[in-house]
This record gives sequence, structure tokens and C-alpha cells, in this order.
Amino acid sequence: MIKSELIASLAAENPHLTQKDIERVVGVILEKMIHALEQGGRVELRGFGAFSVRSRPARSGRNPRTGETVDVRAKHVPFFKSGKELRARLNAD
Repeated sequence: MIKSELIASLAAENPHLTQKDIERVVGVILEKMIHALEQGGRVELRGFGAFSVRSRPARSGRNPRTGETVDVRAKHVPFFKSGKELRARLNAD
């Protein structure tokens, strides 16, 4: 599901809200999540999972085309750990 499909689904389930309002709400929620991760925080959605930021140290990499050694700088990457309820639903028989 992509963002526009989520908005359309929410609009179908909530006919008393306009699609523009739903777009705004989804946008604000995602922006707040991004801001929390930028600040080094964690975003936890009970039953779904938790988003956090992990640091990757600088390292030496290799250009696959030329085989030349390349320096890869340190960076921060998003990390998702699924919640217990989500894992249970995905693995239900």
C-alpha cells in the first residue's frame, strides 16, 4: 500500500471527512514521525512495531564495476522492529 492508497482507504471509511483533511492528517503524522527520528528518538506504534535510528560506522567499500576501494562515510539509517501482534498475524495459520 502506498500513501495515496492509504488516504483513499481512510476516505472511504470516513465519509464525513474530506479527502483533503485526511491527506493533511496523514501528512502531519508522517512528518511528526520523521521529526522524532531526526531528533534521535524512537516512534512506537503498539501492536505494529517501532521505528528507530541506527548508526553505521565509516568503512572501506569496493566499487563492483572497477574493483577499486572506496571510502564509505558514517551514516544514520532507519530501523524497524515489528511488534508482537504484527508478527503473530503474519504467521497465523
